[in-house]
Amino acid sequence: MEGLRSRDAFVLRRCQILLSSANGKRASRIAAELNCNTDTVLNAIHAFNQARLEALVAGSCVAETIHRAFDAAAGEVLRLIELTPAKDDPDRKALACYGLLVSCPAAPASLPEQIWLRFVDGRPVSSITTPYLAWCCEKLGKTALLMVWDNASWHISNEVRAWIRSHNRAVREQGQGVRILLCYLPSKSPWLNRIEPHWVHGKRNIVEPAGRLTAQELADRVCAHFSCDHETHLGLTEKAA
Repeated sequence: MEGLRSRDAFVLRRCQILLSSANGKRASRIAAELNCNTDTVLNAIHAFNQARLEALVAGSCVAETIHRAFDAAAGEVLRLIELTPAKDDPDRKALACYGLLVSCPAAPASLPEQIWLRFVDGRPVSSITTPYLAWCCEKLGKTALLMVWDNASWHISNEVRAWIRSHNRAVREQGQGVRILLCYLPSKSPWLNRIEPHWVHGKRNIVEPAGRLTAQELADRVCAHFSCDHETHLGLTEKAA
């Protein structure tokens, strides 16, 4: 194709990047194959998503060749491109949420596999983790919550550990409630956590290729994807703020 025979190094490189992306290759793999850095690949894809053919050579046969190549591809591959919000945009720049993959293989009928979410007004900290755990126990309605957890600071802090000990002690003394039994994952091993694939598929399903989502739209899409209610957001206490 003409674009791939261009003497212009810039045009040639962008043609190679865009065609590889259209064929479903990840940015890291494209960068390795073309001996460039990942930022170069992402910049090219971002420029094409924003300006389409003008990101190449507007009106040239090279641009027409690339356009035909994308039309011929087996469906254009969507990429998650980080868009910079306007400085005067009052909307939140990001949303944090707690998520729990609930699974009970011994009694799948009474507790089918599902994901429970609670969004956070701010960031996850220990004083928000404990209300989330209390909410999970109340919602669970079983005698024990066996939780596989990573080593995030708001999971392993002294505050959280002390709260769990106090909670379990109260359950034993009162003879009712849900005990929390923790199993911490090894460091840097997210693939061992069964919830991780759910996050990956969730990101792919809620993405908006035409632009940015508002915080409300994003939260609504996340809840719709995971078939869960959009609960009241957890907030920072005065002590944590």
